[in-house]
Amino acid sequence: MDSAAPPLLRAASPADLRRVVAGWRAAGETVAFVPTMGALHAGHLRLVEQGRREARRVVASVFVNPTQFAAHEDLDTYPRTLERDAGLLAGAGCDLLYAPTARVMYPQGFATRIAMDGPALGLETDHRPHFFGGVAIVVAKLLNQVQADVALFGEKDYQQLRVIARLAADLDIPTRIVGVPTERDGHGLALSSRNAYLSEAELDIARRLNGRLAAAAARIRDGDPIDIVEHETAASLLSDGFARVDYVAVRDADTLEPLATARDRAMRILAAAWLGRTRLIDNMAV
Repeated sequence: MDSAAPPLLRAASPADLRRVVAGWRAAGETVAFVPTMGALHAGHLRLVEQGRREARRVVASVFVNPTQFAAHEDLDTYPRTLERDAGLLAGAGCDLLYAPTARVMYPQGFATRIAMDGPALGLETDHRPHFFGGVAIVVAKLLNQVQADVALFGEKDYQQLRVIARLAADLDIPTRIVGVPTERDGHGLALSSRNAYLSEAELDIARRLNGRLAAAAARIRDGDPIDIVEHETAASLLSDGFARVDYVAVRDADTLEPLATARDRAMRILAAAWLGRTRLIDNMAV
């Protein structure tokens, strides 16, 4: 008879985290890392499952990072469900939950910032100029604290994924950065913790975003001009009922450089749009 899975270990400080990871390392075990802000859904659990395929042990963090929220954004109301998250992580085969507080991550006197160019320019930065500075500092700290062999990030936040890959390469962080395909509901909507904010009527509209992007990607593959496809797709989203469209943009899939015309390289179409107080992002390969 199979023995029960060991209980989910917990750590709340870098010292406790490193003590556990050092024991695994001493036993010759590899480590995967899944950083999250909690309010977990099936997309997060897919990252944990991929982590189990990549390494012997999996660490997941839950930390709602204040440095990536602007004053007018939803830091105070962002869903916090730590005990529920712990149960889901245990069920998915995670070995350790790292849940530091803001005081642990940003102690009195904390004064370091990271500024990035390259894939951090444009798109999200045009509308949330604070965002990638906050992401860069917290991810750099987490990667340094965990010191995993591999870290897994969802492709839903595609610009973030490219920014983190650039960060790790530029700072010689040895952790391998892996993107995992977006988990979607049965209607194609990308899973997100913020989907919980949507009403039923808004969910119906939100589920049209993926289809609009798929149609736009097909048009670009057929040779339609990129700028026209971007403009008409944004207009279609407004006609679908989205309150505002921050961007619809076709970019180089690696560097996220703007593209004037289709070329013989991988491309990505990315979009951000609003429904009420909820901002949705999505993307797909072209």
